[in-house]
Amino acid sequence: MNNYDQIIVGAGVIGCSIAYQLTKRGYNVLVLEQNKIGCEASSAAAGMLGAQAEFSEDSPLFRFARESRSLFPGLATELKDQSDVDIHYMNNGMYKLAFHEKEWQQLEEIARFQVDAGEEAYILGRDEVVKELKNITSHFLTALYLPNDGQVSAPDLTKAFALAARNNGATIKEYTAVTKLLIKDGQVQGVRANQCCYYADQIILATGVGGNHLLPFLTDPYIISPVKGECLSLITEELKVESTIVTNGCYLVPKSKQRIIIGATSMPNDWDKEVRVEGIYQLLTRAQKILPCLKKAKMEGFWSGLRPQSADGFPFLGEVPDIAGLYMANAHFRNGILLSPITGEFMADLIEGKEVKAAYKENFSLHRFQKAFT
Repeated sequence: MNNYDQIIVGAGVIGCSIAYQLTKRGYNVLVLEQNKIGCEASSAAAGMLGAQAEFSEDSPLFRFARESRSLFPGLATELKDQSDVDIHYMNNGMYKLAFHEKEWQQLEEIARFQVDAGEEAYILGRDEVVKELKNITSHFLTALYLPNDGQVSAPDLTKAFALAARNNGATIKEYTAVTKLLIKDGQVQGVRANQCCYYADQIILATGVGGNHLLPFLTDPYIISPVKGECLSLITEELKVESTIVTNGCYLVPKSKQRIIIGATSMPNDWDKEVRVEGIYQLLTRAQKILPCLKKAKMEGFWSGLRPQSADGFPFLGEVPDIAGLYMANAHFRNGILLSPITGEFMADLIEGKEVKAAYKENFSLHRFQKAFT
């Protein structure tokens, strides 16, 4: 039988999180993935949980991010029990460095806002930072320390969501590309994939940048655009840093086994996933400026990912206007890993018809771009 309660298109971290939440609630869920589970942006991410680092003013997205970050300690234990996968959650803090006076002022603005919002945020002098981060350069002015911004392993988080959903009864089909939505009289009925039809009254599109073709009747600013990001990983025995370090144009995320991920370039509307020398050179140059010891590191690998972005930078979370039962969970840009836990819960609540926070529903809904529908 090809009948399900819900069909999720896309098995990245967002799709798998939604599948996990729905199966926890007893639904019969099908997940269709055109490639392998988590093979696109979800596996390319460094796994930072930067709920504070990029926000200098209040917004629904900031509050959404903060709530999602708070779920990770419990989620790490829950997913280990449900999937036997360790997501490598670490609450190891984040340092954001200022090399110029303007950057210093920006960090102070972020710190003031975060403290007013009830979060921990500290402006530290250079000597304090150098004492804590043994290998770091002394050629910076100051740093913002955010002790509650941590990290996870992005590939393992996606894998854990998928396995936990499958253990709860979800069916996950890889290498199954959805080519058409089945819609009749304004109601979604299912999808066509690999010459087969699968049926459900509720369809959730969690396709990242790869799903625009399924909704050809939509125009800008609805269309999701890619922001290409290149990353690399190094292996070094010299590194003694445990916290994530961020500067303008570069971040360094220490992982287990003396590995460090360096990222990321940012190229809007670039569909080419090839990694270029220019981007890697820029990242290495910036990283060595921060941690001079990296000049002795061994190159482990490099890759790129296409991060899905909306016109206003907010995600699309909600029902597609004028098509009953068709939902979208997409456009998380570079916060997909961070926002995956709360997105799963939020979407499951919407699908069940439960009450959700009005600010999230209004600001993330596709109805905010109602004029985009022709």
